[in-house]
Order: sequence, then structure tokens, then C-alpha cells
Amino acid sequence: MNNYGESNGDSNVHEKQVEGHDHCENGDGSDNRVILGIDGGTTSTVCVCIPLFSSSKSLPNPTPILGRAVSGCSNHNSVGVTVHVSYPTETAARGTLEEVMAEALSKSGSDWSAVHAVCLGVSGVNHPTDQERILNWLREIFPSHVKLYVQNDAVAALASGTMGKLHGCVLIAGTGCISYGFAEDGREARASGAGPVLGDWGSGYGIAAKALTAVIRAHDGRGPQTMLTNKILKALSLSSPDELIGWTYADPSWARIAALVPEVVSCAEACDQVATKILVDAVQDLALSVKAVVQRLHLCGEDGNGSFPVVMVGGVLEANRTWDIGKEVMKCIQEQFPGAHPIRPQVEPAVGAALLAWNFLMKESTGNSHS
Repeated sequence: MNNYGESNGDSNVHEKQVEGHDHCENGDGSDNRVILGIDGGTTSTVCVCIPLFSSSKSLPNPTPILGRAVSGCSNHNSVGVTVHVSYPTETAARGTLEEVMAEALSKSGSDWSAVHAVCLGVSGVNHPTDQERILNWLREIFPSHVKLYVQNDAVAALASGTMGKLHGCVLIAGTGCISYGFAEDGREARASGAGPVLGDWGSGYGIAAKALTAVIRAHDGRGPQTMLTNKILKALSLSSPDELIGWTYADPSWARIAALVPEVVSCAEACDQVATKILVDAVQDLALSVKAVVQRLHLCGEDGNGSFPVVMVGGVLEANRTWDIGKEVMKCIQEQFPGAHPIRPQVEPAVGAALLAWNFLMKESTGNSHS
């Protein structure tokens, strides 16, 4: 996937826009213009608004957040495209994006006319056609002077650990999972991230789905008995494994099923063999996705010992439990690549997206000054 940016939008500007976007700089080197960073995932969408600082200044650390908003899913593959036949140009995903941006701007005390750049990192962006579709939504919202950047949400997550710089590898393991990396020469690679049907078994969904399957197998005699049965039934207020079938198919949303991961971890901590195997398999799958990216990009250098960051993001990797999935994944990665060093981001992916936009703007400004 290319680093996809768009600066010249359609002349058809959304009616929310306000005429006049020139702003004067304040004495601190900043002006009234803002950058929007958006992290759009399968479970939720977060938008942050940060000030645009002049090219002569570095972005302060910590990054000032003027406004933050949270909304629902903006993954167009999960939400679907058409909301209603009467509104063929509107999408549920687009509606989520407009809602969350409007709220973040309102909380920041800014309006649409103050926006100078937008960086959207959204799950489900796997091809230039996906990027173009989302850019078309943004072009109808923002006037042509606004810089627009669309990335996979993994890129924003990487930037959250590297303060907007694209180098190294990120591993996201939440409801879904993906590994994404950039070499210093700009080459990029990804592994996993194809969704539960195509085998993201290290994800929260993958772990929980295997646990549910194990309960059904134990119930009908195809698999060993497991503590997962009582643990999951109690968590869901069900009385029998037979009821799991109705519960699962009543609403097979990925996030709803992935929410059962803590039950699997608890059973593994109690030495349940079935739960332990599920987590061990997930660790191997997650580590393999990082290893694939590292090898394709040669992040480890010629001798295999080169240093590179591995940004760790997502609820599956963040559990502060005795059975620490994130810790086990890094141990597995470092057995092959000792130069890999984990980074736990100090800012969320939405802030990473905003920092990424700022870095893109600075590079463009430097390039223009040299031309």
C-alpha cells in the first residue's frame, strides 16, 4: 500500500464548510488551524484535534490535544456500504467519520474551516481502491486546500509509538490483528489483517472463537473437557452449552465475541490445557506475522541482529495478567531477532495519525522549499 495523500479535492464542498480559512499566527508560533487524526477500527472510531504548529517548530511533547471524540465502527468492510436505498451515496462508515470529526472539533472550540490537514487510519483499507473510496468521502466534506491522508489503521498505530515516523513494525492485536512495517527506504509490508474468515487466529476474535468451539466440542464429545465451559457460560449468563449456538448467531459481531478473551486468559492462568493451547497458538500466530514483515523488509539488517522497534498495540497485548500474551509474543520474536525492541505507545493511535499528518506536512514543506 502506498502512503496515500490527497491535497486537491473536489470543488463540491460539504455545506458545513465556512468560507474564509486564512488564519493569523499567534505569538507562540502556532495559528488557529488544526489537524485531525482519526483511528477507525472495527470496534470504535477515535478522533483527536491538535493545533498546527509552524514548520519552524517541533511538535511539543506531550502533544497538546484540543479535543477528542469517540464513535462507532468506521470499517467499511464491517459496517457495509449502503445505509438505505433512498440514500445510495451515504454510508454508515462515512456517517461515523463525520460524526466523530464534528464532535472533536466542537470540543476543541474549532470549526470545519480551521482544519488544515486530516489523517485517517482506518481498518479495512487494504488496497488503493479502498483509499480512493474514503478520500471521495473526505473530498465532499473538506475544501480543496485541506491536505487529506488515508492509511490503514496499522500505520497510525505504528506512528503512535514512533512519534509520527514510519520505521519499524507494529503489531495490533485487538478485536482483529495485523502486522505492518516500514523500512528506512520507504518500502512497506504487512501480514495478517485479513479478518476472521481468512484466519487472523491471533486476534481477540480468533482466540474467543476457538474457545467457543472448544466448549461445543467438549459438550458433544468431540473434544476434552475444559474449564472454559463453566467460565464462558457464567460470563454470558447461560445455563447450557446448547445455548451458546443461539447466543453466537444472534449477533455474530467480531467485538462481541472478542470480549470473551479475558475468560480464556483466566482459564489458562488456572492451568486449563485447552485454554493454554489456544493462547500458545495465538502467540505463535502473532509472532509469525511480525517475523514475516521483518524478513520481507530486512529490518534486522544483514547479520540478523539489527535494531528495530516493534510497536505493540491492542487489548490482547495489553492485559496485565500472569499469562501475558504480549510478553510471550515478544519473547518469541526476540528468539529469532534479538534486535527487536518493544514499544508501548505513550499516545493512542488517533494521536499517531495526527502526528503522521504533521510529519507529512513538514516533508512536503521541505520538498517545496527545495524545489
